[in-house]
Amino acid sequence: MKFAYRFSGLLGTVYRRGNLNFTRDGSCLISPVGNRISLFDLKNNKCETFPLATRHNIVCVGLSPDGRLAILVDEEGAALLVSLIGKSVIHQFHFHKPVHSVSFSPDGKRFVITKDNVALLYYAPGKRREFNAFVLDKTYYGPYDETTCIDWTDDSKCFAIGSKDMSTWVFGAERWANLIYYSLGGHKDIIVACFFEEDSLDLYTVSRDGALCVWQCDTELDGLKPMPPKEARQKNRVKDDDGFLEEPKGEEIHGKANPNEQEIREKVKYTRVAKYFFNKEGDFNNLTSAAYHKKTHLLVTGFASGIFHLHELPDFNLIHSLSISDQRIASISINSSGDWIAFGCSGLGQLLVWEWQSESYVLKQQGHFNSMVSLAYSPDGQYIVTGGEDGKVKVWNTSSSFCFVTFTDHSSGVTAVTFTSSGYVILSASLDGTVRAFDLHRYRNFRTFTSPRPSQFSCLAVDSSGEIVSAGSQDSFEIFIWSMQSGRLLDVLSGHEGPISSLSFNPMKCVLASGSWDKTVKLWDMLDSWRTKETLMLNSDVLVVAFRPDGKELAVASLNGQITFWDHENAVQVGSIEGRHDLQMGRKELDKITAKQSAKGKSFTTLCYSADGQSILAGGLSKFVCIYNVKEQILMKKFEISCNFSLDAMEEYLDRRKMTEFGSMALIDEGAGDEDGVAIPLPGVKTGDMSSRHFKPEIRVTCLRFSPTGRSWAATTTEGLLIYSLDSGLIFDPFELDIDVTPSNIRKKLHQKEYTMAIVMALKLNEKKLIQEVIEAIPGNEVDVVCSSLPDLYVEKVLEFLASAFEISCHLEFYLIWAHKLLMLHGQKLKTRSQKLLPMIQFLQKSIQRHFEDVSKLCEWNIYNIKYALAISQQRGMKRVAETSVDEDDLESSDSDYLMQEVHSDNFSS
Repeated sequence: MKFAYRFSGLLGTVYRRGNLNFTRDGSCLISPVGNRISLFDLKNNKCETFPLATRHNIVCVGLSPDGRLAILVDEEGAALLVSLIGKSVIHQFHFHKPVHSVSFSPDGKRFVITKDNVALLYYAPGKRREFNAFVLDKTYYGPYDETTCIDWTDDSKCFAIGSKDMSTWVFGAERWANLIYYSLGGHKDIIVACFFEEDSLDLYTVSRDGALCVWQCDTELDGLKPMPPKEARQKNRVKDDDGFLEEPKGEEIHGKANPNEQEIREKVKYTRVAKYFFNKEGDFNNLTSAAYHKKTHLLVTGFASGIFHLHELPDFNLIHSLSISDQRIASISINSSGDWIAFGCSGLGQLLVWEWQSESYVLKQQGHFNSMVSLAYSPDGQYIVTGGEDGKVKVWNTSSSFCFVTFTDHSSGVTAVTFTSSGYVILSASLDGTVRAFDLHRYRNFRTFTSPRPSQFSCLAVDSSGEIVSAGSQDSFEIFIWSMQSGRLLDVLSGHEGPISSLSFNPMKCVLASGSWDKTVKLWDMLDSWRTKETLMLNSDVLVVAFRPDGKELAVASLNGQITFWDHENAVQVGSIEGRHDLQMGRKELDKITAKQSAKGKSFTTLCYSADGQSILAGGLSKFVCIYNVKEQILMKKFEISCNFSLDAMEEYLDRRKMTEFGSMALIDEGAGDEDGVAIPLPGVKTGDMSSRHFKPEIRVTCLRFSPTGRSWAATTTEGLLIYSLDSGLIFDPFELDIDVTPSNIRKKLHQKEYTMAIVMALKLNEKKLIQEVIEAIPGNEVDVVCSSLPDLYVEKVLEFLASAFEISCHLEFYLIWAHKLLMLHGQKLKTRSQKLLPMIQFLQKSIQRHFEDVSKLCEWNIYNIKYALAISQQRGMKRVAETSVDEDDLESSDSDYLMQEVHSDNFSS
């Protein structure tokens, strides 16, 4: 098995903190999720997480006007220059202090970042290669407190910054003769946002207490006069107290809040023409975020209560007001057309896109509020279900990465989730003492299984037929068995002397394995009245059990860090892996012992066999996921699931700089009262109280599952739901290659119409594009002959190629003919190797099923339209028939009257 698994997606987390950005065309939204960024394609209903990460959580994102570059800045001030086209890191830079905001100029030539009370103007990276992509141009001083926001004029001549000292400063990007700096007051609270009017120096400023000031400038943008050229100041490197070299400060501009009359003579002047107040509806309902669309003059403001307002400026007319959450709105963004408004709520991890004109949601996504605990793949690998400590069960589409249904029936944390073999029923166990079954057709909870006396369920399993449901209790040490059909409790299995930690049904036989903290694994025979078939004794508490897909082997992870493999038929141990050292624990900030020492008491808490059963995935309280070869019992690869140092237990060694004579600096809560981080206020306490305390979530892997297709595996972690997929495009992996197998020879055979030879040679070279070229060049009437003459060894490889081709190709019917012919001609031979080929067949089924659902929806819609058109035409036809019959009746009556008159006249003449 090849281990070319690469990070391919992050599900379960749609927004953490930081600012949202729409792309240039307005159809895609970029959202920071922890230390990564996700791109939401709103038109094609897809989400993609970029395969790059910062070392801490991202706090601000700056997007270039052409949509090609982005600057990501994390909590510590480290920045990444990212190509949005290549999805790769171009340059790394460190600003040495936390950055509050970053913004590109509209012409894309410069960008401004704000840190502390300083604004730094940099030259934007160009299209040519440069040694240093970030070149400092000017440093602006003026505010006395930290800066909060930035906005540019449309012609990139000036920019404005807001500050926590309740002032707003307008600076010239160049040294204009009549505008170098200008300070604006008028507010009584922190400036949340400032906006220039379109093609003007007129300004709007919004503060946290819900006040809006309208400032009018006496000069137009064209009226800015360039300053006479002066000698360029020498830029020297300045050493700080620690001896480190800082970046050159460039030209320094020092602003004064109260300049004298001589300094303001013949300068630009601002006048406050209006001041408006928002209806906040409460003393603690502060204004938290704002966005302004210059073309439509639309101002959107978000509040701490989750309400947002839409106003039209400059008249301050209220257009719309709506409550979208019960948490503070942390970020707002408007797309280029002004139709869609994006909202990010960091408290609950919500991301919403609202179309204000039609008053409808374009996107409404929310991750799990607390940690994810468990996950399960659907049998075809199309869907993933996750359960979290917030009591929610969410179902995600693996191709779009969107959650399409959320079940909120549980009243406590969900501990386990699973699909039945049909793929249309989801089961979840919870600490609220219920096991619930959800229907994916009608999206409802149609069965609720309970125990005779209240129990907290810690694990769940369902048999291969989907008829028998079992759940283990962590307080009564019993296993409960229910019937899915009737919902009745069938049996209660007793025998364990400790909490039940894990359950697993044998996929091939009616045998249930249960692991417990009493250091035993019991095997229960369903066909023999649930009697204990075997009891496997271990040296330590059992944490998790898992059957191999063929049901012939059982893997057990225990508290001493060992993974043991058992032949459960004969109750014989066939192997073991000492995995304690492979976990490689990190050191927590408050740990008194080293990471190496603390790892001795750690173990794997989740296990999962690969689809072919040759490997096993293992994870636990660590940032690593280990994959072992079962036969050789050796470590094949370690996956580092996160490099985010905003999480706890990431450091391998203690940071001596954080240690003082009184203990660790981590004990001091510096952020108490701020809205950043994860705050846990005491009951009844409002924001700003010193009793609110923060914590760093600890990195851990709670659940691992392999996709039935064998193409990917997923892990629920502190970061979210991570998916790793096989990246076959980056690996040259030839098969039975010889000297004559070259692309030119393959095309030569194809030209000579030796199709079978050409396809075999292409499969030997194993170049995906070449295989596609050969298969698509074969005429449709030759497919039957080529499939029948194809050697058995290559049938499997062609089917595997077809499965991957279905996902991207538009030649649906052509590839369906290939798949149909291959399965009809070679089906019996493939059946003998069904266990080995099962992942590949499931991958093929998943690809075909996805197309079937798309095409069937289209066909149903077309059938409906045709029926509607026929009904309309029939109705009109009947109407016409009725009209013609009326006309004929009139004609007949007139004819009869005429005949009567004729007869009457004849009689009269006679």
